[in-house]
Amino acid sequence: MEAPDAVATTKPLLHTLTFSRAMVANRVFAAIYTCAVLALLYHHALTALSSTTFLSFSLSLAFLFSDFVFGFMWSTTQSFLMRPAHRRVFPENLRKVMREEDIPAMDVFICTADPHKEPPVSVVNTALSVMAYDYPAEKLSVYVSDDGGSDLTLFALVEAAKFGSHWLPFCRRNKVVERCPEAYFESNYPQSNESKQMKVMYKSMKKRVENVVDSGKVIDDYIINEQERQAFNKWTQGFTRHDHPTIIQVLSDVGKDKDITGESMPNLIYVSRQKSRNSPHHFKGGALNALLRVSAVMTNAPIILTLDCDMYSNDPQTLHRVLCYFSDSTIRSKVGYIQFPQRFHGLNKNDIYACEFKRLFLIHPMGMDGLAGPNHVGTGCFFSRRVFFGGPSSFVSPELPELRPDHVVKEPIQAQSILAMAHRVADCKYEDQSNWGSKVGFRYGSLVEDYYTGYQLQCEGWQSVFCHPNRPAFLGDVPITLNDVLNQNKRWSVGLLQVAFSKYSPVTFGVQAMGPMMGLCYAHSAFWPIWSIPLTIYAFLPQLALLNGVSIFPKVSDTWFLLYAFLFVGAYAQDCLVFILCEGTFLRWWSDQRMWMLRGVTSYLFGLIEFLTKCLGIATHGFILTSKVLDGEQSKRYDQGTFEFGVESPMFVPLSTAAIVNLIAFFRGLVGVFRGGDFDGLFVQIFVAGFVVVNCWPIYEAMVLRTDKGRMPTKTTLISTFLAWALYTAASHTPHT
Repeated sequence: MEAPDAVATTKPLLHTLTFSRAMVANRVFAAIYTCAVLALLYHHALTALSSTTFLSFSLSLAFLFSDFVFGFMWSTTQSFLMRPAHRRVFPENLRKVMREEDIPAMDVFICTADPHKEPPVSVVNTALSVMAYDYPAEKLSVYVSDDGGSDLTLFALVEAAKFGSHWLPFCRRNKVVERCPEAYFESNYPQSNESKQMKVMYKSMKKRVENVVDSGKVIDDYIINEQERQAFNKWTQGFTRHDHPTIIQVLSDVGKDKDITGESMPNLIYVSRQKSRNSPHHFKGGALNALLRVSAVMTNAPIILTLDCDMYSNDPQTLHRVLCYFSDSTIRSKVGYIQFPQRFHGLNKNDIYACEFKRLFLIHPMGMDGLAGPNHVGTGCFFSRRVFFGGPSSFVSPELPELRPDHVVKEPIQAQSILAMAHRVADCKYEDQSNWGSKVGFRYGSLVEDYYTGYQLQCEGWQSVFCHPNRPAFLGDVPITLNDVLNQNKRWSVGLLQVAFSKYSPVTFGVQAMGPMMGLCYAHSAFWPIWSIPLTIYAFLPQLALLNGVSIFPKVSDTWFLLYAFLFVGAYAQDCLVFILCEGTFLRWWSDQRMWMLRGVTSYLFGLIEFLTKCLGIATHGFILTSKVLDGEQSKRYDQGTFEFGVESPMFVPLSTAAIVNLIAFFRGLVGVFRGGDFDGLFVQIFVAGFVVVNCWPIYEAMVLRTDKGRMPTKTTLISTFLAWALYTAASHTPHT
């Protein structure tokens, strides 16, 4: 990456890069804390070697392993704080270095998979928000991949194209900034006759789409011409989401379609690749590769934006910010992609489920930006098309010349030859015996194709840029129930472990390819789920010992106690400080650390178990899509900051069991102290149990106090109570050490 003083002074400044002033302090603290971690591991080893019984030896070994994992994961966290960077861009200088005819074309990829979990209205809003970019229409193409192969989604996009012919000129005339219709009409927009008419038109379009989704079919009354009828006739009787032919439908053609003012409309193209139960489809990665090939045949823009269907554009100037990097000749040949942070609307005040993921989407990317650049996080990312065909100095040629990144498309997108070729490259058998998914395109081999693709690209030598403007470039939805949050995290956990324990593991292959700091950055995410090991051990073992009045940690009067206190306070204080300095609040940080603990005995644990069972060849659940459909009562509880437990989930069982065990242990420990017990020796265990109890308040509330539909299911409560009793009974019969 180029520092400010390296930018040529003879050219207008397009971007700057500065490093954080906290860099030196971070490094000093990391050195001191590392010594403390090593001292703790030494203490555990001494305790294990001096054990006189198998039980005490086993406990010492368990805590040695737990704290080793804690230490390893902490060290990977520090890699993000060694060289954090901040950037600024100056899009106002673009005109000084770039002629209008030199502005590159852009292809936008939007992915959706299920109209019942990802409402087509959200897809429509995302598509319209990017079609309305301040960018030449003839250089902008929007591709929507419908991996569910649903005529409901196609109908929604047909309606979007019609409404877009009114919406796009409305945005231009009124200099609208919020170009997502739903967001605009929910904001404090200027009231005028034109805006009122536009709102009526939008509500009418939205109602038609929702009616079709609710009915589950596109009725004839909504089909207005023969072209639309031919499109919907492709959904024949044998058509299913898992077995269907390729459907490519051009809904807006920049060469033919005009808006109501006579200006050209950007291309809008619906793509549903062929699927067969006999061919692997590789989930979202496979859908993106199909779009990569189809778009190459039809438009082949040198820059590609990938977006989730619920992540709408929030800034019409975003493409100009991107060009500040891609038009800079000093870094253009090295930069493979530009990643924007995922930001969300609708978060409740304290973000109770920690869905903001401030570390993953803000703190960590800024830390990686000072090294070789951030990882790809699935959406809001602008790629150079060249990046998908080998490293900067090792081009991997695709099997067809039409798929090369330098191929020039000379025919209209609806030409028969173009459409025939597009159907050919979207065939489910096309990738057989090819480099797609391994050396070309988005990479297969992990459920988290975004993380794995970004990782592989940087291992090949590409650098990336983190662009974090004051106004969020994109805004998305968040899950509003705990079950959806945990299922999403479990899916990520399985995918990350697939990378962590592969031949491309960041601690081996990554460190060699990118260097130790970048390797550790990627290792932090890859080994995310192993947090479950120490968190689960600390959630149960100290408490079970406390139930028996057995001390397993140093006494308060012991010198080793100071080491424990320093490690706990130091880690939490640093974590809180970094979080708050990155535009956070204390209450959101508290929610974040609480969810980290809860995920440790739920999604991380279940993700680790599912990964291990897959390695053993045991069948497990497939890909589970997070629902984006909002329930009225659930939304109300979420806005009030109330946890949602209202479904049966196996992940709630260890969570509520841990809550009960810690509550019993905490009060049992206090009672023992008041009766003359060894407070000096049991303080650490009482503190740990009490800390867990404080964090588990929403669980106790859901099990006992609440009467709404979001309370803990009775069956889960009974199972957890039985397990807690069984653990208590087993602990009571364990001989003291």
